Amino acid sequence: MARLSIGILGLTELLVSAAVHLLFGFYIFSTAVASDLSQALTDCFRPNVLNLATGDPDEGGKRQAAALDGSPPQLPQPPIVLVHGIFGFGKGKLGGLSYFAGAEKKDDHVLVPDLGSLTSIHDRARELFYYLKGGQVDYGEEHSRNFGHAQLGKIYERGHHPSWDEHHPVHFVGHSAGVQVARVLQQMLAEKAFSGYDTSEDWVLSITSLSGAINGTIRTYYDGMRPGNGRTMKSICLLQLCRIGVTLFDWFDIAWLKNYYNFGFDHFEMGWRKTGVSGLAELLLGNTGPFATGDWILPDLTIEGSIKLNSGLRTFPNTFYFSYATKRTRKIFGLTVPSTILGVHPLLFLRVLQMCRWRFPRNASLPYKGYRDEDWEDNDGALNTISMTHPRLPVEHPSLLVVDDSTCLPLQPGIWYYKIIEADHIFFILNRERAGAQFDLMYDGIFQRCRKHMFRRTPALHSESSQLLPPKLPDYSSRRLENK
Repeated sequence: MARLSIGILGLTELLVSAAVHLLFGFYIFSTAVASDLSQALTDCFRPNVLNLATGDPDEGGKRQAAALDGSPPQLPQPPIVLVHGIFGFGKGKLGGLSYFAGAEKKDDHVLVPDLGSLTSIHDRARELFYYLKGGQVDYGEEHSRNFGHAQLGKIYERGHHPSWDEHHPVHFVGHSAGVQVARVLQQMLAEKAFSGYDTSEDWVLSITSLSGAINGTIRTYYDGMRPGNGRTMKSICLLQLCRIGVTLFDWFDIAWLKNYYNFGFDHFEMGWRKTGVSGLAELLLGNTGPFATGDWILPDLTIEGSIKLNSGLRTFPNTFYFSYATKRTRKIFGLTVPSTILGVHPLLFLRVLQMCRWRFPRNASLPYKGYRDEDWEDNDGALNTISMTHPRLPVEHPSLLVVDDSTCLPLQPGIWYYKIIEADHIFFILNRERAGAQFDLMYDGIFQRCRKHMFRRTPALHSESSQLLPPKLPDYSSRRLENK
């Protein structure tokens, strides 16, 4: 009887979770469609006005205007690249909807790439390189062969930052899994993993993590990944429903729908023209495709998967790192509970409560030596706070807790500065109205830090006014930087 009750309770939780996620997905999709229709109607009834200017002047035009004005020419700022997380999207998808809630408009040189929303960290990192540099995405011969997909993917006729190199680096700002994409890409650059390009880690000036999935999350186990394994799914779980839906979406291969939103599995060639009905059966049975090989995002987000990923990633001495760790929990009489009800998005409230009470199964191998359930109780509804501060597993990287921004200036490269803020996992995205003024203040601070406090002594990359050497950096060599 007890086992039956637990089974009924688990099935009820699954149905509730599935319904909540479907409703939220439908809300986002319908909001995007409604916005596009409204814009189309507005454009139809707007009177045609002769406009001699064909658009805003480009960067070259601005420099020419400045030269005519007599002011000194301005060197281009390093672009800030916003990297979305799981189920995310970039500029050009879902109509005019912004994953980062319009934050990209706060700076003149911000890029928002559209990467696979469910593809693996490796595949997304490769896509991000060619998005910036240009050319046809090459996932790597060995990787493609091992995971059973095409080696070549989308073609970028012209990169969004074609001059990208160590003299023209970029700032990466990644949300959730997006920060791991940036870290893996930097490691690939350091290892010269892109054929035909002489890359280095210095192509990356800074990485900023927003609720970053740096060390994995126990949320993956609630959604269906097997604890102790980190690669396979339970037979009945939320992720199995997701797998079936994504497989059907890619198999039907409806062009206009995939142009509107895409999970990113085109290089697996799962469409009906390639696989036929028999291929669909194999995909649904889990015998082929990304879910069979494990080349998708969820295995990378388990604690085990993150440890494996992190074991090959370094914190580089010439790169600046800053992390915002979020939490919506607090201690009451020694118990960790949600810190608020109204302050947590309905999509996340149930998971905040569940993650507070997580206990690793006794029949599963612990993910690492010294693991304690209580260390992983604080969370934001999707990720554990301990995971978001800085790389901890399998080796802890240099870090420094920031309470007051002014006390850590000037910033030193090679150290993970981190702040812990009261917010849920979607505070930084799709959420400007609910977050209020704090949203704008947060992004203003992030962009200002990139522009004013994260630059190298040589070569000078900014305007003439910023070509002065920064003050001498403090010596942290004798200090204990880890803040536990």
